[in-house]
Amino acid sequence: MTNPDISRLKIEREASTGGTTGKRAGRRWVKPALIVLAMVALGLVAARVLGGKPAVETVTVALAYPAQNYTLLNATGYAVAQRKAAISSKATGRLEWLGVLEGSHVKQGELIARLENRDVSAALAQAQANVKLAQANLEQGQAELQDAANALRRAAELRAKNFIAAATYDSAEARHNKAKAAISGMRAAIAAARANAQVAQVALDQTLIRAPFDGVILTKNANVGDNITPFSSAVDSKGAVVTLADMDTLEVEADVSESNLAKIRIDQPAEIQLDAFPELRLAGVVSRMVPTLDRSKATLLVKVRFVERDARVLPDMSAKVAFLSQPVPANERKPVTAVQPAALATRDARQVLFVLDGGQVRQSPVTAGRKIGELVEVSGVKPGDKVVLNPAPGLRDGQAVSLAKK
Repeated sequence: MTNPDISRLKIEREASTGGTTGKRAGRRWVKPALIVLAMVALGLVAARVLGGKPAVETVTVALAYPAQNYTLLNATGYAVAQRKAAISSKATGRLEWLGVLEGSHVKQGELIARLENRDVSAALAQAQANVKLAQANLEQGQAELQDAANALRRAAELRAKNFIAAATYDSAEARHNKAKAAISGMRAAIAAARANAQVAQVALDQTLIRAPFDGVILTKNANVGDNITPFSSAVDSKGAVVTLADMDTLEVEADVSESNLAKIRIDQPAEIQLDAFPELRLAGVVSRMVPTLDRSKATLLVKVRFVERDARVLPDMSAKVAFLSQPVPANERKPVTAVQPAALATRDARQVLFVLDGGQVRQSPVTAGRKIGELVEVSGVKPGDKVVLNPAPGLRDGQAVSLAKK
């Protein structure tokens, strides 16, 4: 058996070494690649953060009244006419004429409405005729008295000369006395006839509804043709015809907690604001305090009289009353522009506000003034502007922002 020749067998060590080296080289590139990718990702995140829109909170520039610096207490209430009447008639009848509408201005004694009154008018005419009849009877009696007086004088002259008997003189004297007594009865009849005429006139006047004082018609409660029965509750009948209020007696009635009564006094200055006209501020004064507490609410009713009046103030309007420590000076009656102090920022040694303009902020230099309540007076912006609250130090002019979700 021939032995094999193994001299040609050998191991290629260079090839084996070369393969291992290639794998190691490939592994060396993995870590740098991962680092590069991480840096790219961080760069993208940083770019997104730096280039994004910061979320901001905003407040509105408002109008503030300097009177807030003198306010001791605020209360709510309603405007109430202190002289108000539901006008009706003492008589009962059908409404024949109505001469006013809601909002009509009337004067004291002015005719407002009239009930059907032909029957009482006829009774008045009859009573007035009886007065004339009684007066005519008096004139006839006076003529009879004059004739009896003349006859008595002649009889006295004839009796003095014994030309007539004593009985004739006595008859003349009796006639004169009778005529004289009749005059007294006729005068009493005239007085009675006049009294009856006055009764008839009062009955007629009760069918005429007149304004008891100057005022404005608030409501119309009846129409022509309605039956007016003020002292009963008959079916399909009306009581009051109209409701009248004297606008010169309007006051604000406000409930004040008994714990705050020490802050209020009679003749104390006040400022009245109507909910219907927020821009309208009227001067007032505490006129009186009702000396009875509402036990259920622990409040006292305070009445504030208008020092300044406005035709737009109507009964039952809701109002706010500010009780002041002193009257508001004339130069502080007008509102001023104000904003929350937290909205002010300092840029380049100047006070500024960042006004929201679309999706960006606009840096607006302002001048801060006095403090008014919780706000501060500013100039350089206008009421209604939206400004950034608590602006960040890095917020800049023209930067895009987004509104923070509340």
